[in-house]
Order: sequence, then C-alpha cells, then structure tokens
Amino acid sequence: MTWLFQTDPTWPLLIVRLGLGSVFFAHGAQKVFGWFGGYGMKGTLGYFKSLGIPTALGVIACFTELLGGIALIVGFLTKLAAIGLIIDMLVAISKVHSAHGFFLNWGVTQGKGHGYEMNLVLIAMALARLIGGAGAWSIDFAIAK
Repeated sequence: MTWLFQTDPTWPLLIVRLGLGSVFFAHGAQKVFGWFGGYGMKGTLGYFKSLGIPTALGVIACFTELLGGIALIVGFLTKLAAIGLIIDMLVAISKVHSAHGFFLNWGVTQGKGHGYEMNLVLIAMALARLIGGAGAWSIDFAIAK
C-alpha cells in the first residue's frame, strides 16, 4: 500500500497530473457521454467493434479514460490510473494510430488519420505519474502522510 500512495509533494508532478487528467477526462467524456463533440457510448462502442475490440473491453477503455482522468485531476489512486491509461494508449496505437505513421495529421488530410506521436507523449506523462506519484495537492499525498 505504501507504493500505491507514495509521492513527493512537488509542483511539477502536479502540473503534469492536471494536464494529463484533463486530456483523459475530456476524451473519456466524449466516449461515455458524447460531450465535447464525441459520439457517446453507443457510437464509440460501434467504432471499437469495427476495430475488433470486444464490447466489454470497449466499455472498460471508455471508463478508464473518464475515471482515470478524474483520478488524476484529484490525485487519487494516481499510479493505478496511470497503468490503465498506459494500456489504453498502447491499444490505441496498435489498433488505430500505427497505421498512420508517427506524426499527427496537422493538415487534416481526408482519409488519413493521426499517427501515434501524441499517444507516446501521453504514455510518457502517465509513466512519470506511475514512477513519481501524484505530487502536490493530491489525495494520494494526504493518505501517504
């Protein structure tokens, strides 16, 4: 249990945690609720099915992003959330983004999706959370004290 909540109360960890949590919360809210221009659960699961992802795993992925994002924002169970989000991004790379190469599709070229560069950045940020913990102003730090 010590490992799970252990963190240094530093500001850089807080900054990375809030940024990463915000990104995943927004993407999870798109997938689960259809907020921010998303397709909601039904549309997202339909897309996942077209990729060969079973419905149960699709639901887990949607809620991993939504709840993992919230967990990061408040700094609770940060390391577990980081593990889930790393796995989520590895699946996204293998199922969607690797076919489009490394770079994002900045020109929004029709028929060409985004590469996996952003996924790697998100993995790196989540890995930093897994190693360093939640940082300052986190529930994890309060529990660890």
